[in-house]
Amino acid sequence: MTDTVEDVELPYDDSASQQEKLEALEEQLSTLEEENEEMRDRLLDANAENNKYQQKLERLSHENKKLKQSPLFIATVQELNDEGAVIKQHGNNQEALTEVTDELREDLEPGARVAVNNSLSVVRRLDDEADVRARVMEVDQSPDVGYEDIGGLDEQLREVRETVELPMKDPGLFETVGIDPPSGVLLHGPPGTGKTLMAKAVAKQTDATFIKMAGSELVHKFIGEGAKLVRDLFQVARDHEPAVVFIDEIDAIASKRTDSKTSGDAEVQRTMMQLLSEMDGFDERGDIRIIAATNRFDMLDRAILRPGRFDRLIEVPVPDVEGREKIFRIHTREMNVADDVDFAALAAETDDLSGADVKAICTEAGMFAIRDDRQEVTMQDFQSAREKLEQDTEAEATAEPSRTFA
Repeated sequence: MTDTVEDVELPYDDSASQQEKLEALEEQLSTLEEENEEMRDRLLDANAENNKYQQKLERLSHENKKLKQSPLFIATVQELNDEGAVIKQHGNNQEALTEVTDELREDLEPGARVAVNNSLSVVRRLDDEADVRARVMEVDQSPDVGYEDIGGLDEQLREVRETVELPMKDPGLFETVGIDPPSGVLLHGPPGTGKTLMAKAVAKQTDATFIKMAGSELVHKFIGEGAKLVRDLFQVARDHEPAVVFIDEIDAIASKRTDSKTSGDAEVQRTMMQLLSEMDGFDERGDIRIIAATNRFDMLDRAILRPGRFDRLIEVPVPDVEGREKIFRIHTREMNVADDVDFAALAAETDDLSGADVKAICTEAGMFAIRDDRQEVTMQDFQSAREKLEQDTEAEATAEPSRTFA
């Protein structure tokens, strides 16, 4: 019940003067206004908290409603006719004739993926299937490697550019001559010689979609998983033509076929058969170029090496002395090098080393300078780095005597 004026306790005695009564009332009014403002703020906070919980309640109610709904099944439209659509349900491969609305019929075509309910009625069309693992292999940003960063591989780089870059930049040149451009290139050679580096340089130079993957990523535990990922990978490439597909460590899925009956070997062979079909099968591949790399060329199956799949087999050898000198200069461009450093002499002293080894020597030489609290890298640092690399290589060879390199 609301208090009346008579019920309010006055903040003064009857004996107080008029001025004292007025001051007491003003003080009480100020206190009440502060309390009222505080209560108003608390009310606003409570309303905000209430709205937050109300939204959470609505979201949970919506999720609860979705969980109570019957699941939808995935099917593929086989054909459309006057009676409706013939669909094939995934998993059991059962076919059924179901009616579709006029609105849905306009959006459907043979081969489309659809969601159906328990009565096999088409609920909606689904996006084209492509494994998310295949989509994430697409390179969004160009690598920071250019042709100028590759040394000692001028001839190999020219052949790669002719195979991959030239057909995309000047396709009319091949039409004028009357030949089809090479469809794929296989780079093979010892580890660390620049095979992956060349693929990165091509990715930066071309405007095509670049899709990278490792052969080991296609080896899966369950039957059909690897083959499905290969199909999806090339589907992503077809959806984004022109495209370049780079397969590193291709020997992981394209090794020579054997009579082994183990499930693992059989699954790898299924994956390879799907790869062969995508590279040069019944359907046209489209404007897709393939670059593959391996350091175990001797392990590859002959079927994948034939023209039509890989038109060019390019050996990427260990660089010669001129190539090593160029690689030394490339990897020391940003280094503070002393005047006594002789790159020609270093190249002559590092016989049979790969480009990766040369890069390792440059990095280790810089570490020697840092260790001695110097800002300049000297010739002695490079020589010490070379000796350290040789010792590490010998120690590795001693620890693994059975290890061989192709």
